[in-house]
Amino acid sequence: MAKSGKNKPRSNDKDASRSKQAATQSPPAPPKDYLTRPEATTASDPLLRKVFWGIAALGLVVLVALSFGSGINADDKFQVDYSQKLVSYYSSFGKDTSALYIPDGNMHLYGGFFEVATGFANKMLGYNPEQLAYHNVRHASSAILGWVAILCAGLFAALFAGWRAGILTLVIMLLSPRFVGDSMMNPKDIPFAAGYMMAIYNMAAVLERMPAPRRWNIAGLVAGLAMALAIRAGGLLPFAMLFLFAGLHFWLKNGGLSAFSNFSALKKYTLIVVGTAVAGYALALFFWPFALQKPLDNPFVALSKFSVLEVRIRVLYEGLNIMSDKTPWHYPVKWMLYTIPLAALAGFAGSLLWLFRLLGRYNPLWVLLTLFAAIFPVFYVIYKNSVIHDGWRHLTFAYPPLCVAAALFWNELANAFSGKKYAQWAVYGVVGLLLVDAGAFIATNPKFPYVYFNPIEGGTKGAYGKFETDYWGVSVRQGIEWMEQQGILKENMPEQVVIATNMYYSAKELTAKYGDKVKLKYLKWEKRCDDAWDYALYPTRFLDGSTLQKGKWPPANAVHLVEAGGAPILAVLKDTGKNCSLGMAAAKVGDWPTAIEKLKAEVANVPDNDAAWSALGQVYLNVDSLELGKAAAEKALAISPDDSQANNLIGMYWLYKDETAKAKEQFEYSIRRDASNPAAWYYLALIARSQGDNQTALNNLMSAIKAAPNFRQAYELSAQIYESVGDPQRAQQFRAALGQIK
Repeated sequence: MAKSGKNKPRSNDKDASRSKQAATQSPPAPPKDYLTRPEATTASDPLLRKVFWGIAALGLVVLVALSFGSGINADDKFQVDYSQKLVSYYSSFGKDTSALYIPDGNMHLYGGFFEVATGFANKMLGYNPEQLAYHNVRHASSAILGWVAILCAGLFAALFAGWRAGILTLVIMLLSPRFVGDSMMNPKDIPFAAGYMMAIYNMAAVLERMPAPRRWNIAGLVAGLAMALAIRAGGLLPFAMLFLFAGLHFWLKNGGLSAFSNFSALKKYTLIVVGTAVAGYALALFFWPFALQKPLDNPFVALSKFSVLEVRIRVLYEGLNIMSDKTPWHYPVKWMLYTIPLAALAGFAGSLLWLFRLLGRYNPLWVLLTLFAAIFPVFYVIYKNSVIHDGWRHLTFAYPPLCVAAALFWNELANAFSGKKYAQWAVYGVVGLLLVDAGAFIATNPKFPYVYFNPIEGGTKGAYGKFETDYWGVSVRQGIEWMEQQGILKENMPEQVVIATNMYYSAKELTAKYGDKVKLKYLKWEKRCDDAWDYALYPTRFLDGSTLQKGKWPPANAVHLVEAGGAPILAVLKDTGKNCSLGMAAAKVGDWPTAIEKLKAEVANVPDNDAAWSALGQVYLNVDSLELGKAAAEKALAISPDDSQANNLIGMYWLYKDETAKAKEQFEYSIRRDASNPAAWYYLALIARSQGDNQTALNNLMSAIKAAPNFRQAYELSAQIYESVGDPQRAQQFRAALGQIK
């Protein structure tokens, strides 16, 4: 008999059972988020937000206002020329190709964003480089981009640490004399810093709001990437940082190793990261004609060539004058140590000491991004032994994230006293005290705040003679303005005024309005007696550090000094008798009595003119007055120990006295003081040949030719040596090269 079906479960009973079972099951757990931190920030505090934007707005006004008082950056000689060539390139739709290759300064290897923008702005306004208004447009544009870097640094800090951290970042940066001073007139490093910081902030903002980032931040990320690359090839770094930190964010936000099974999120990240990178790269190429020729090759070509083509110049570091490719590894580190405000320095050190606390308190990825963006560039130039000079200006872009790190520390220190208002205000008071010195320097030196040194180095006065101050020569403007105030330069001048300077470009632009009533002569400091002039404008750039430290500068014929922080940074000289130039001219034609008369008159009037003493020593040796020649050379060396000619004269004195060993020792000393001293290498070659050491003689001659490619005597002696050793082919090569020298 069949069983009754009443005990069989009905179909609707099965459905109800499944529904009940499903209802009791939990939904799939979301992937573990390794980045979220439970702390409550003040990001939503409307008052702090208003304070932030109020300080930012005030900062913009101050920076632009300060920029109108700045002098002209010496590098503008290259930048302005590039700007004009770029305007011609785009105006002619690529027919004018002069911007594609510029050997003088290798400017074609740099992106042209700043130069294109300011070039067309000046063209529309009708300004030309011989008008101060032209440079004011450039300076104001630089100031705006400096403000962009400061703003983005503040927004980045506020993004993950709250508006108070953002405010601290703004204040520290706006009271950083070096960064503020560069913002007034630096057309390379400041725009690059703006692009770098814009990319970092928007990178974090985009990733923070994944999978639905704001379009504004996506556009900002594209613009930041493009701006950085459209300034210099090093702008490829933020592209690499984008891929690195986007990958880390995807991994840590989506459960670690399990993240890669989340194809939807992976697709979203890939589209945004790759899309912004491609868009940023393409936009950068639009402002860079050289890169446009080979979009996938030339940016990397430019990057690879910078280490080879970087300008090598004489720099003053720790009291020694050395070549920029011979600086020690700690060159950028000590420069930053001595020139950034104490609040930034102490705060950055504190952020490293409190790193684990900060990582636990805030999104660890953004803390690491901050430190990476600040530290990696410095580490990299040290590791690569890169050629850098002019302090840490090549690393200006690393400074905004350094200030963010400093602000994180001060913000967290205030948080440590949460609930104790007096203690918190004490923290803010400490920050303020550590910024007083820097803020006062900006207020008292608004024309050139970039020459600031902090109290660790004793201020700018303490750094005088040990480190470069006005390495761009922007104080030339103040020198010319003083001459105008004194009536030396004025409209309808009855006679021409001849001005000598080693900062020719800025002086030329600032005196162009006087037409042929002002004649400029480019004379290096050590060559200032090679031609006649009425007045001279010389900053401390390229001077012997020991000369400055011993108070041997400015010379007695200085009629005005431009000072900063108690230290002279530029001297206006006046030459009334023209004795030095007349003496030099007489010496060149062998009129020894006149040369001696004029040079003796010069040192009587200006006893600290090392150039005149050195020239007098040379004349005395030429007329066989050996002891007088040696005495004059020693006078020159007492003023300027690095004077190459005076050092060589001492060596020549010993040669004339048949003291070969002493002569060799002196010439070797000369080379230690200045390795690019061709005459010293030449005389060492003569000594080596006289001792039968032809190979050493040839090596020394090659060093002389390397230092001075047109050194005729070095080629002639090389040919003679090769002939004497039976190598006529090599001898002929040197004689052929000699024939090419004009």
